[in-house]
Amino acid sequence: MTMGATTQAYGEPWYWDNRYANESGPFDWYQKYPSLAPLIKLYIPHPKQRILIVGCGNSAFSEGMVEDGYEDVVSIDISSVVIEAMQNKYANRAQLKYIKMDVRQMDDFQTGSFDAVIDKGTLDSILCGNNSRLNAIQMLGEIWRVLKDKGVYILVTYGAPIYRLGLLKDSCMWRIKLHVIEKLMIEEQSDSPIWDLTNPVPLDNDGRSVEELLGKNPDVHFIYICTKDESLKPGPK
Repeated sequence: MTMGATTQAYGEPWYWDNRYANESGPFDWYQKYPSLAPLIKLYIPHPKQRILIVGCGNSAFSEGMVEDGYEDVVSIDISSVVIEAMQNKYANRAQLKYIKMDVRQMDDFQTGSFDAVIDKGTLDSILCGNNSRLNAIQMLGEIWRVLKDKGVYILVTYGAPIYRLGLLKDSCMWRIKLHVIEKLMIEEQSDSPIWDLTNPVPLDNDGRSVEELLGKNPDVHFIYICTKDESLKPGPK
């Protein structure tokens, strides 16, 4: 498979079924729970809040949240192979629920049923597939729908603001903050991080302020904190 075909396949269920059928240990895209925990606790401060993790794969992120005190973590993935494996692995952990579901069509979840949604790389995967923008808009619309008013969508992505802000703003009514975390190839945290994780990065309308502050290609993951705010909806004319 060529690099182009592999990238495109990230948006297809069969790719993930094949991958997880041949992948034994857990794998976390972008960041593991301990590195993001300070930010998670900042925006999801109460352990009883209901949390949805989309595109969970075989990540240990959900387990990390439960071990840190969160009591209701629902994880979904489009791959039946990985969901069955995770259901078997955590059969005795009532706080961890794994459901096969397409993030673009989460009909089994009622509107306004989650306090927070966490996405590490799922939007990025969908943007690599066919009909990428349409699928991304559908995904973001469903995430907005299942969130409670003032609920948060925490998006961890490689996409800089000039590539993601327009998509986020076109999809739904969000209040958006931006944080960044370095892409570390080793487990240890950097002694001198490029930016404090829990301190939002100044963000203007088109995101160019971030490029001016951090440079054109900073070696970071971007974390968008998107708060659902129904008061932003335009009223009747």
